[in-house]
Amino acid sequence: MTNRKPKTENRKLRILLTGPPRCGKTTVVQKVAARFPGRAAGFYTREVRERGERVGFEIVTLDGLVAWLSHVDFPGPLRVGKYGVDLEDFHRLALPAMAYQPGIDLIIVDEIGKMECLSSRFEEAMERLWTAPAPLLVTVAEKGGGYIRKVKEKPDKTLIRITPGNRDDLPERILQLLLKY
Repeated sequence: MTNRKPKTENRKLRILLTGPPRCGKTTVVQKVAARFPGRAAGFYTREVRERGERVGFEIVTLDGLVAWLSHVDFPGPLRVGKYGVDLEDFHRLALPAMAYQPGIDLIIVDEIGKMECLSSRFEEAMERLWTAPAPLLVTVAEKGGGYIRKVKEKPDKTLIRITPGNRDDLPERILQLLLKY
């Protein structure tokens, strides 16, 4: 594999990864980010466990900032299942992390899911990214309507379903796609 730095001008590569919960979407994007030879921006989500039980999710930007996305103890009307969702922290960290800036060679968004889609500002930011010159590597929930369905129906994307049989090879395959552009 070459270590050349990718160029960003006029690129429209849009890679969407989908699959059921816990199939490895976040792991794949983390591996791509760690090995990508250019400048990547964006965020991933990380589950938080206490005493072996999942209690929420954090947002982790590629430059290391961390904030809560959701927690079982968060009150309020914004809920997905048993989790209360904190859009204030999400907007504060995730939206700036996923904003295209000149010099960015790849933008990673993990994920387009029910929690993130509670934010119209997130959906608007995704639509802006779709026209940005940098390639996108995005994970998207396997199930869901609204914006989840809309983004998977876009014609100008590569949709890859993660399975136990392909997840170990996907980071290398995705890096090869990114280096072609």
